Amino acid sequence: MRFSLLLTGLAATLAAAIPLDEQLFGRSLDLGSKLHSSDRRTARGDPEGNGFHSGYFYSYWSDGRGSVDYRNQPNGTYTATWTNVGNWVGGKGWNPGGPKVVQYNGTWSGRNVNSYLALYGWTKNALIEYYIVESYGSYNPSSGTSRLGTVNSDGSDYDIYRTQRVNQPSIVGRATFYQFWSVRRNHRVGGTITVANHFAAWERSNLKLGTHDYMILATEGYGSSGSSAITVREAGVEGVPYPNEPDSRRDNN
Repeated sequence: MRFSLLLTGLAATLAAAIPLDEQLFGRSLDLGSKLHSSDRRTARGDPEGNGFHSGYFYSYWSDGRGSVDYRNQPNGTYTATWTNVGNWVGGKGWNPGGPKVVQYNGTWSGRNVNSYLALYGWTKNALIEYYIVESYGSYNPSSGTSRLGTVNSDGSDYDIYRTQRVNQPSIVGRATFYQFWSVRRNHRVGGTITVANHFAAWERSNLKLGTHDYMILATEGYGSSGSSAITVREAGVEGVPYPNEPDSRRDNN
């Protein structure tokens, strides 16, 4: 559960001074709470954590404010309802991720609130956090940033950005790392994401990924209420990606 976009010159200076989440969502959020918060009094549904469920990898986190009812469903499906939350993010996908052709469908009620639907992941060596944003609500995640390029994929242009997080929590502990973003202009809830197109476009913009860690089709909400029901799969692949993985869960770092 952590986030990404590209800045140069003055914009890079601003990125170092202003937390990414404040830049992207008009808010100030301590990403460390995503890794270390112990307040889970308002969580409902499945417990927070990450692991495998019904043959897919999943990850679910909240900051403990408001109410979140996240539930893993069979195969690549999850459902979520959130009410007056601080911040939460969750979804299903793969570990490791990579240049897959991802298909998804479902419902998402975040069009008029602070929320978004995105393919989200991490790499190591280099440590990178990335988003391919399919839909966002009342706050445009590219606000206040400098566009580095554009890629046309799967029926729409996506604008490309990068931001930097300095000495912030990550999947390997506190670190300084970049965040890469592709933000879709024509919003949708369902379709195909040709992930390799985004990776190649980032590479052309000198945005280099490392070794893939997890990648999920995520719903996120901040200071809002809403719901989603999403099913994800890899195009052309029969069955679930991890048929031999038993259901499991581990606590978030």
